[in-house]
Amino acid sequence: MIEVHNVSKIYRPSKQVEVVALHNITITIKKGEFVAILGSSGSGKSTLLYVIGLLERPTSGTVRIENKDTASLDDEHISRIRGEMVGFVFQQFNLIPNLTVLANVLLPSRYTPKPQAESRAIALLETFGIGSKVNAYPNQLSGGQQQRVAIARALMNNPNIIIADEPTGNLDSKTGKQIVELLQEIHKKEEKTIIIVTHDASIAAYAKRIIHIQDGELQ
Repeated sequence: MIEVHNVSKIYRPSKQVEVVALHNITITIKKGEFVAILGSSGSGKSTLLYVIGLLERPTSGTVRIENKDTASLDDEHISRIRGEMVGFVFQQFNLIPNLTVLANVLLPSRYTPKPQAESRAIALLETFGIGSKVNAYPNQLSGGQQQRVAIARALMNNPNIIIADEPTGNLDSKTGKQIVELLQEIHKKEEKTIIIVTHDASIAAYAKRIIHIQDGELQ
């Protein structure tokens, strides 16, 4: 379970400027839920996702993940929880261009014995229909294939939570539909908590619950 209580996030790019990205957000996401956070550009949806995923700390309020209150934890502990419990998928894919597909997928598994890690990585790539691309480089793949690699990487450590920030944003509508259907299939088969951020209501409709956000506040 993920519990966000009275979370605000304020950026201060200069002494004279204050940007309130989130204002008193309270939400609970149950274990195994598929949730979409829907909002327009600048609504605060990605900031909320990054706070939930422990990529950013809130200015005020608390975030609890599986009964762990993260507010009092140091950066090292936060990083460890994030690495063990959360897998990330980004709009830009965030693949390392000079690494092969297999090497990209293996990145989160540095503490896993190599034979075991490679076996899991290859199995994931085969499951996602790109098993033949293990030795290819990101620039040799289509956008949809790159996002499948990114999803495989997110699943490498078998996290309980998958967080996807505009996972279809750089894809055409057909490929985007395939990607969100893949996330939907992962949710059904593995009962993982999946949280996606999107500006597209047709993509959000794949989730079991939609959270609307505008101007940093829930609607």
